[in-house]
Amino acid sequence: MLSLWLSVLAASALAAPSRRAGGPSRLEAPNVVLVVSDSFDGRLTFHPGSQVVKLPFINNMKVNGTTFLNAYTNSPVCCPSRAAMWSGLFVHLTESWNNFKGLEPNYTTWMDVMEKHGYRTQKFGKLDYTSGHHSISNRVEAWTRDVAFLLRQEGRPMVNLIPSQTKVRVMEKDWINTDKAVNWLRKEAVNDTQPFVLYLGLNLPHPYPSPSSGENYGSSTFHTSLYWLEKVSHNAIKIPKWLPLSEMHPIDYYSSYTKNCTGKFTKKEIKNIRAFYYAMCAETDAMLGEIILALQHLDLLHKTIVVFTSDHGELAMEHRQFYKMSMYEASAHIPLLMMGPGIEANLQVSNVVSLVDIYPTMLDIAGISVPQNLSGYSLLPLTSKTFKNEHRFKHLRPPWILSEFHGCNVNASTYMLRTDRWKYIAYSDGVSVLPQLFDLSLDPDELTNIATKFPEVTYSLDQKLRSIINYPDVSASVHQYNKEQFLTWKQSLGQNYSHIIANLRWHQDWLREPKKYKHAINQWLKHEH
Repeated sequence: MLSLWLSVLAASALAAPSRRAGGPSRLEAPNVVLVVSDSFDGRLTFHPGSQVVKLPFINNMKVNGTTFLNAYTNSPVCCPSRAAMWSGLFVHLTESWNNFKGLEPNYTTWMDVMEKHGYRTQKFGKLDYTSGHHSISNRVEAWTRDVAFLLRQEGRPMVNLIPSQTKVRVMEKDWINTDKAVNWLRKEAVNDTQPFVLYLGLNLPHPYPSPSSGENYGSSTFHTSLYWLEKVSHNAIKIPKWLPLSEMHPIDYYSSYTKNCTGKFTKKEIKNIRAFYYAMCAETDAMLGEIILALQHLDLLHKTIVVFTSDHGELAMEHRQFYKMSMYEASAHIPLLMMGPGIEANLQVSNVVSLVDIYPTMLDIAGISVPQNLSGYSLLPLTSKTFKNEHRFKHLRPPWILSEFHGCNVNASTYMLRTDRWKYIAYSDGVSVLPQLFDLSLDPDELTNIATKFPEVTYSLDQKLRSIINYPDVSASVHQYNKEQFLTWKQSLGQNYSHIIANLRWHQDWLREPKKYKHAINQWLKHEH
């Protein structure tokens, strides 16, 4: 293993290949491998979060490449975040409002552009950036989030252990896709005269389905084996502080309630959920490792740029929630690491970056002109002095990132502006729901909303946010979209509507007072907004 990583070190020290405007050849452009996990808390990739679980391949990417310390999702939920990554555009520009509404299937992605310019392309595993997917429950919950009711939409978060110290392949589907990617490298890529770009999408460390929750269950089970649990430093697990329910921000309370997290949890329960989640991250790291090892064994690593990131994070019981759908760090902060030819080794970048930066970065790696209409910026100038000099006359990266959320478990459109010190979160029309402001330099756990304490900062950041996105108008558009989609769905069901809506994921609550909840929906549909 030591000799492997010494050779990786040597590979990362190679000079950047020349990149000309024409189609790339093997000598001109590097290969690219992008591994995208699901639900990976980016804070685990650097100190002090990195102390809680052994992630050897992520750690070696840190040593041999560049780590982005402040990388964020552009929407803390699966489909919209991936739509941003594949399109290079903010969520409101593609109208990727929820897990059902993403990009059109024929949308031109950065991979399509690279293929057109001579790259061989291949995708394995989870994609989830196009419209029409996820459960009926998921989309109905998103459409009805403005309805005046509170219904639990998830099973209570829980853990499930495989009591085996030798069970390595817990998430079989991800391992199968990892094997496919490795086999493609061995059988196809290694003999190709073209440079290649390979994508591997993993479902881990996303929680597993919870069938015990009923017919239309969600995913609230943190599942692993003793083999992976032993990679976790249990003494380093932090029990998060919670505000009393009465002091929670109203949007947070709605999220906690719909995620079935407002009940009592013992410290042991919370610690177990977090430990199992970290163990799932360790298994994810091992899959990334299979790709890196294959590249090394095939003598491809020295001419391949490897990128690891995630669609969003996982709250793992921080702020009395699991899952994502939140602008808090555990949910919105993602991992982003790069290594390969031209990428500086052992570099930590503090600039704020986000998933929309993947599109221009991929094109920049390939030497392809980057369109001016993208929301993101190439990451290459941040990864080495060589690339920085090449970009010195180009547009400067702004000192902020934008994230937005319009889906289920949150009863208002949410907008987050992150700068070097501040995190500003605005809701809905900017008036009906109080904003949040956190000074992450003094309050990394985001427990003290100082929006009213620092009105000048709040106003300044809100004005900046409005200059980027007219968020009251966007919120109104989403509200209208939700009503139209719900009405279309309701009318398509005819007489089956009452039965079907009663038996979605919220069925345990709904069936107690079905008339009350149907009436609330009818009132919502009648109300003009």
